[in-house]
Amino acid sequence: MSDVTDSVAEIRDLRVEIDGRAIVDGVRLRVLPGKVTALVGASGSGKTTTGLALLGEYPPGARVTGEVRRTAHGTVGSDGPVGYVPQHPAAVLNPARRVSALLDDIARPQVRHLPRAQRRTTARALVLRALSDAQLPDAEALLRRYPHQLSGGQQQRVVLAQALLLGARVIVADEPTTGQDALTKSRVVEQLKAVAARGIAIVLLSHDLDVVRALADEVLVMRAGRVVESGPVERLWTAPRHEWTRRLLDEQRAVPQGGADVGSGRPVLEVRDLTAVHDRRTAVLHAPRLALHAGECLAVVGRSGSGKTTLARCLAGLHRDHDGEILLDGAPLPRSLRRRGRAQLAAVQYVFQDARAAFDEHRPVLHQVARTAVRLRGAEERAATDEASATLHRLGLPEALAHRRPGELSGGELQRAALARALLAHPRVLICDEVTSGLDTVTRRGILDVLAGLVGEAEDLSLVLITHDLDTARLAHRIAVLDTGELVEQGPAQRVLTEPRHPFTVSLMETTERLEAGTRT
Repeated sequence: MSDVTDSVAEIRDLRVEIDGRAIVDGVRLRVLPGKVTALVGASGSGKTTTGLALLGEYPPGARVTGEVRRTAHGTVGSDGPVGYVPQHPAAVLNPARRVSALLDDIARPQVRHLPRAQRRTTARALVLRALSDAQLPDAEALLRRYPHQLSGGQQQRVVLAQALLLGARVIVADEPTTGQDALTKSRVVEQLKAVAARGIAIVLLSHDLDVVRALADEVLVMRAGRVVESGPVERLWTAPRHEWTRRLLDEQRAVPQGGADVGSGRPVLEVRDLTAVHDRRTAVLHAPRLALHAGECLAVVGRSGSGKTTLARCLAGLHRDHDGEILLDGAPLPRSLRRRGRAQLAAVQYVFQDARAAFDEHRPVLHQVARTAVRLRGAEERAATDEASATLHRLGLPEALAHRRPGELSGGELQRAALARALLAHPRVLICDEVTSGLDTVTRRGILDVLAGLVGEAEDLSLVLITHDLDTARLAHRIAVLDTGELVEQGPAQRVLTEPRHPFTVSLMETTERLEAGTRT
C-alpha cells in the first residue's frame, strides 16, 4: 500500500455501533486525489454512514472506533474541506432563501480581498461558474427560484455547486443521479469525471450500477455494514467473487413488463389544456391532453426539471397554480388539496420520492398507515389497524418492522410502508413519484414487482408512474414523454420504447443504451 500522504482521506477499521448493534464494522477505505471510489450495496448496508465519517459526522448516540484521516496539502490529520451532496438535498437547502442567496453567502468571503467595486461582479461570476460546473443550465432564471421550486435533480446540483464553491478536495456524492433521466445522468457522469480530473477525489455512494460502471475507478461492495468485496470496477463486473455482488448485478435489469394498452371508455383521470406556472409567471408545464383509464399504468418520463413532478403534484392537488382542467370520472377536481372533499382525497393518492420525509419520525409506522383509513374512509381504529397490518405484510413488511418508528427502517422498507398507507385510502388513482430512485437493484425489483401486482390485482386501480428511468417505464401500458415542460410524445409503451418519434425520446433511448453498456468516454 502507498503511503497515507498519497491519499486525501483514509478510513481504517471503522466500527460504528448504535445500542450495541454494529451498522459499520471493520471498513477500510483510501480516497485518492483525482479518483472515483464507489460504495454500493442495499439500503442500510452502511454506505452513507461510511461516507459521512469522512466529514466527521455520525448518528446520534453512536459509539465509534477506528480512525478517519483527512489530509490537506500533504499534511495528515488536518481538516481539509470535504463536500457532501446528500441523497435528499432539500433537507440542507434553506427553503426561505432563493438559490442566489444560498450561493452568494459562499462566494462573498472569497472576493473580500478585491476592491469593493469588483466584489459583486466577481462573486456572481464564481456562482455562475459553479452552477455551470454542476450541469445547471439557465442559471440566471434558476437563481431567482426557491429550493421548493426546483426538481430533486436540480436541488442536488445546487448542493454540488455549493461544494465546488467551497473548494472541496473530497466530494462525497450520495446518490447524485437519483431521480434523473439518462441524459442528465450522462452529463453528471461527465461532470464528475471533469471534477476528478482537477484532482478532486470523489466518493460515490450509489445504487445506480450503470453510473458506477461508467464513472468509478474502484468499487467497494457493502452488506450489513461490512465490505464483502472490492476491486477495480471492470474486474467486479466481469468476474464478481461474492454472492451478493453477483445478485446485485443479476437484478440490475430485471424489470416486470407491462401489458398491452388497456385504454377504452371514459378515462378515470383526464388532463385538458393544463398549464402550470411557478412564481405566477414562469410557465413550467403544458399538457394539452392526457388520459388515464381504469386498470392502466401510465409512465411519465423526462429529464430532471422537465415538469414530471409538477404534473404529478397538479393531479394530486399539491400545485394549485395552474390553468386547465383535471377531471376525475368526468367531474372537475378542485386545484387545491384543501378544497377537495374526503372522497376526492381518497381517490387520488400520492406516494412521494422521499418516503422518509413523508413520515412522522416519532410515531410507529403501523399507526401512521392505519390513520389513512380512519381519516379518509371513516374506518374504526381496530379495523384500520388490522387492515394496515395485513397490507404491510402483503407488501413485504413484517409485523415486527411495522411497529418500529420510521428511523429504524431502510429506504426500501419505508417505500413499501408509504405504498401501504396510500392503498388504505382505497384510491382510484395511485401516483408514484420516483419511488424506486435511490434503491439498490434488489430492493428496486421488489418494489416494481409490488406495483405490477397492484395494477394486475385491482382492475379499478390506475397507476401514474413518474420516473426518469426507461427500464422502470417498461412496467407501464402507456408512456408520456415530457421535455422542458412540454408533452412531446405519448403512446403504447412498446411503441414508444422501440419506435420513438420525437428527437428527445430518441436521444433519451440512445443515452440509456450507452449507459447500460457501461460506456466510459
